[in-house]
Amino acid sequence: MFRLGTRGSPLALTQAGMVRDALMAAHGWDDVEIVVIRTTGDRVQDRALAEIGGKALWTKELDRALLAGEVDACVHSMKDVETLRPDAIAIAAILPRADVRDRLIGADSLDALPHGATIGTSSPRRAAQVRRLRPDVGTTLFRGNVDTRLGKLAAGEVDATLLAAAGLERLGRHDTGVAIPLDVMLPAPAQGAVGVETLSEGDARARVAAIDDRDTHRAVAAERAFLAALRADCHSPVAALATIERGALRLRAQLLTEAGEQAVEGSAEGEDAVEVGARLAAELLACAPDAIRALFG
Repeated sequence: MFRLGTRGSPLALTQAGMVRDALMAAHGWDDVEIVVIRTTGDRVQDRALAEIGGKALWTKELDRALLAGEVDACVHSMKDVETLRPDAIAIAAILPRADVRDRLIGADSLDALPHGATIGTSSPRRAAQVRRLRPDVGTTLFRGNVDTRLGKLAAGEVDATLLAAAGLERLGRHDTGVAIPLDVMLPAPAQGAVGVETLSEGDARARVAAIDDRDTHRAVAAERAFLAALRADCHSPVAALATIERGALRLRAQLLTEAGEQAVEGSAEGEDAVEVGARLAAELLACAPDAIRALFG
C-alpha cells in the first residue's frame, strides 16, 4: 500500500485526504494509507517559528520518515516548506491551487478596525503589511491551528486575525472572515498550494507526478525561486504571487521592512519560472532602500 506522511492538524489531514483521493483516482488504487507524523512545529506553540528553527520545524520529521522509508511521500502546505531542500527529496506534484488571498476575521476590512486595534498573527509578512496599511494597529504573536486561533479571537485576546482563505475553505469554513483583495495584500509565496514530496529516485516520484498540476507547479516554482534568490527566511516580510494566463507567467512581489514603514514592489514576466523569480529579486533589491536590502543576503 502507498503511504502518505502528514502532520496531524485538521487542515493537514484534510490536505492529505485530497492527495489520497487524487492518487486513488489517477491510478485506480483501492486505498492509500495516511501516516500521521508529529512535528516540532506542532509541539511548540508559544514562540515564533523564526526563533526556534524556522520552516524546518514543519518538515524535518517528515523528511526523516521519507528518507527512512517509513512513508512513500509527504504532503505539505507549500508555503511552509523551506526553499532549499535536500537533494534526495523532490517536489513530485503540486495540486491545483486554491484561493491565494488572506482573510480578515474580526472586522469587515482593515479600514474598519478601530484605532489602536491588535491583530494576532505569526507571519512577519502579514504583520508588516498591516502596519504599512494601518500604522496605528498593533500585532501580537498568534500560533496554533485554525481552531486554536479562532478560539483565541473569540476569547477576546485580540481584535482580529488573518488566516489563509485556502485553509478555511478546505476546512469547510466558507463564511469565516472577509477576503482581502490582492491589490491590498499580496499573499505569501506558495500560499494556497499543497505539495507532495517523494525521494528523488524511485517509483514513487513517477506515481505522484500523475496528479501534478503543471500551471500551479510552475507558478510556485517562480515564487520559490524568488525567495531563494533573496535568501529569505522566516524573519523576512516577503509577498509574492505568480499567475499564468494563456501560458504566460507573471510574477508580482513585495518586500517590506519588519515594521512596514518602507516597501518596494514590482513584477516580471517570462517563460522560465526560475529565471523570472531570480530576475525580479535582483530588480527589487537594486531599487530597494537600505533598510530593506539589509534584511536579505
